Amino acid sequence: MISWPVWMGEGGRRAAKVALCAGALLVTGQAAAGGLIAYEVGTADVGLASAGYGARAQDASTVLSNPAGMTRLEGTQFLAAGQLLWDNTKFSPGAGTSPALGGDNGGNTVGWDGWFPGGGGFLSYSVSPDLKLGFALTGNFGAPLTYDNDWVGKYYVQKATILGISFLPSIAYKVNDKLSLGASVNAMYGIYSNQVAINNVAPGVGDGRLKLEDNTWGWGVNLGLLYEIDQGTRLGLTWNSQIDLDFKAPAKFSNLAPGLNTVLANRGALDANLKLGIKVPQQAMASVFTQVNDRWALLGSVGWQQWSKFGQVQVGIDDTNNPASLTADLKFKDTWHLALGAQHRLSEPWLLNFGVAYDSAMQSGDVSPLLPVNSAWRFGVGGEQQLSKNAAWGIATEYLYGGTLDTKLQSTLPVALGGRGDVVGSYKNTGTIFVAAYYNWKF
Repeated sequence: MISWPVWMGEGGRRAAKVALCAGALLVTGQAAAGGLIAYEVGTADVGLASAGYGARAQDASTVLSNPAGMTRLEGTQFLAAGQLLWDNTKFSPGAGTSPALGGDNGGNTVGWDGWFPGGGGFLSYSVSPDLKLGFALTGNFGAPLTYDNDWVGKYYVQKATILGISFLPSIAYKVNDKLSLGASVNAMYGIYSNQVAINNVAPGVGDGRLKLEDNTWGWGVNLGLLYEIDQGTRLGLTWNSQIDLDFKAPAKFSNLAPGLNTVLANRGALDANLKLGIKVPQQAMASVFTQVNDRWALLGSVGWQQWSKFGQVQVGIDDTNNPASLTADLKFKDTWHLALGAQHRLSEPWLLNFGVAYDSAMQSGDVSPLLPVNSAWRFGVGGEQQLSKNAAWGIATEYLYGGTLDTKLQSTLPVALGGRGDVVGSYKNTGTIFVAAYYNWKF
């Protein structure tokens, strides 16, 4: 475990760094292994559950999923995508939870009472038949978590947000009739905040609060390869580099009891400047698309993300009588992704999409309230209508099932003596519903 002792000097605190890296896989950087990266940004990939993610290359969203796929697009194309998700992630306190913490379950934790919007814009421009330029703007990393202020885990987390908004200038070149190469620069604007209650153990004072927040820029590279095995079959390979988001957040305390305020001031914690080095996952993915006949096509993807280097930071004070540390590093493990899907040409204007995917667990055993996700199944369906030679629209929905996630947090001291208390329970039958709509123009 990595932690920053509050008695360390400013130089020591700045040197302390928590890693958050991730990786591999799929590539858009979104919901890959039940973590903070999602595939869902309002495109047709929602209905396919990400199957064929880096090989489909049927519209301008390929700028994000595999920039090499732009060589398959004619002229200039722009796709506008939007989506809305509703998430059912609610904590159920168990018998092992400290009675002094009450019984508040925290409510729906993701987004705002379970609701969260998403989407993006994607542009592909033809310089020549073999050279394409592109640009994408989308939010594909992270999510806000909001618990009720007085929930049973308030001394571990009340609110936590890590978001990444990506700006992706891209280029693709068709080397020959079979091979295309593409690359994007990923300029990511990161938003970070973390809020936790502090147990004052002082009658009439109530809880204190610790809040960290910062915004910063990070830079990475997305590389893609598209190989056309024959006229109806293509293979896509993608790799996204790690992105460093070097957040530096001053510790902002409020409503501290006089005694605790004095102790923290003497140990240099009240003006501590914590360096929270978050590394957005590198990712790798292989995808395939094959047109079986004029009605059916099959799609598949396999990927990897390096969540073992992801160091999500838990903030707070374990013992307010002897506040030795403000932060702790949580541990995660690498994940794998597998997706299978199909497309069916129902009629000349209508194309139906289907898909199912599985992402392995990124947390061993009990999950953290900072990241109440683990392994996940995805089931998607969607439809697309060709309105004219130059316009198409589509709608898609996906259900993500995360199962029941157990949590077991043990405090060094009981609540009455200044500890955080024990928080034991589960997030039962977690699930997320995505509804997406998009429109693609050709110019």
